[in-house]
Amino acid sequence: MMDRKEKIVLRADLPELEQKDVEVSVENNTLTVRGERKAEKETKDNDYYAGERRTGAFFRSVTLPPGVDAEKVRASFRNGVLEVHVPKTNEARAKKIARPPARSGDNRPVTDP
Repeated sequence: MMDRKEKIVLRADLPELEQKDVEVSVENNTLTVRGERKAEKETKDNDYYAGERRTGAFFRSVTLPPGVDAEKVRASFRNGVLEVHVPKTNEARAKKIARPPARSGDNRPVTDP
C-alpha cells in the first residue's frame, strides 16, 4: 500500500489469475481483496494418463486510514496485477507547512513553540 498525495494505492501481484477470479469490496472502512485460483494439468502418454487439479481461495483485508472517500474506490486488473485507487478527501490531503529558515551558525533543531 502506498500513500500518495491525493490517494492511497494498493497493488497486488496475482499471477495466473484473470479479472473474473478477483473481487474487491469496501465495507465499514475495510478494503477486502478476495479470489480463487484454479489450475488443471493433464499428462497423456502411450501407456498412462495423469490429471491434477489445484484450487485455493484467498483474501486479504486492510483497514483504510481516516480521510478517504470509500465511495469512489476504483480498481484495475492488467497482466496479473491488481491496482486499487482510494481517493483522499480534500480535508485529508497533505498540507505543506513552511518552516522558518535556519539562522547562520544556528545548528539547533527547530521545535514547536
